[in-house]
Amino acid sequence: MNRREFLKGAGLGILGMAASGAMAKAATAVLPKPNVKKSTVWFTRDISPEGLLKAYSKINAGIGGKVAIKWHSGEPHGPNIIPRDMVMALQKSIPDSNLVETNVYYASPRQTTQGHRETLKTNKWDFCTVDIMDEDGAVMIPVKGGKHFKEMSVGKHMLDYDSMVVLTHFKGHAMGGFGGSMKNIAIGCADGVIGKKMIHGASWEFSGARFMENMAESAKATADYFKNKIVYINVLRNMSVDCDCAGVSAAPPKARDIGILASTDILAIDKASVDMVYALPEEESRDLKERIESREGLRQLSYMKELGMGNDNYELAEI
Repeated sequence: MNRREFLKGAGLGILGMAASGAMAKAATAVLPKPNVKKSTVWFTRDISPEGLLKAYSKINAGIGGKVAIKWHSGEPHGPNIIPRDMVMALQKSIPDSNLVETNVYYASPRQTTQGHRETLKTNKWDFCTVDIMDEDGAVMIPVKGGKHFKEMSVGKHMLDYDSMVVLTHFKGHAMGGFGGSMKNIAIGCADGVIGKKMIHGASWEFSGARFMENMAESAKATADYFKNKIVYINVLRNMSVDCDCAGVSAAPPKARDIGILASTDILAIDKASVDMVYALPEEESRDLKERIESREGLRQLSYMKELGMGNDNYELAEI
């Protein structure tokens, strides 16, 4: 090949490369942007019976039949539990609904059904039927895709319900870092004799990331059982670093009351709740953040995502 032929061939090659590059650039330019799906988390600043009912109205389309309202009854005279008038308003608005709970694993009046019922009277939760779901024992339900459990033991009565409304006081937690919707059904639907022992360990040996994963797998069992007939409400009020299981010994809240969140997506609502706490001024958020991070509580969120329990990409829709 002489010099002229070489230059001619090289020129054609360069033109070809340029054309290919232009075509690739043009193709890239017309590609549509990926559609990133976001879950909706409804938000109201109105922490009142009216605000709670408005939030619930945004997510209640799939709720029907016999309805379980899973809330936290709290220890006697607990100062931070969701106000009685709010819980009553929600229960009265949902036909064929009961408040539901399970007995606890730690030393407490609520460790037995009899003691639990006495606490319900003390805290004035006896305005409607309260179903202690493990009063007549427990039943195993499957954990799909879990690496620690293949099944979870829950209160036997849970299977009597067609739908579940998860009404949660969002706050800190001594072991979980924070207690949101996931913790509410993870610990709160597991029975007090078998299920809670599975999650915590026989000698309370599980902590940190492993405890968060145990909770998430337990919660997944309940969420999968109800499928699209379970919804979530988090009340961000009186957010002590301690759970309502601490009763009158709970640390005083330092964070302001924020509002009520509602969603059909358990991961989205707990992620949004954590994000709202982290967005508070440092002097308000410091204690809660320390509690969450010292317990590896954010593993709740990442493991729920790994289990396919929801979407951590959300949008707030203010009511």
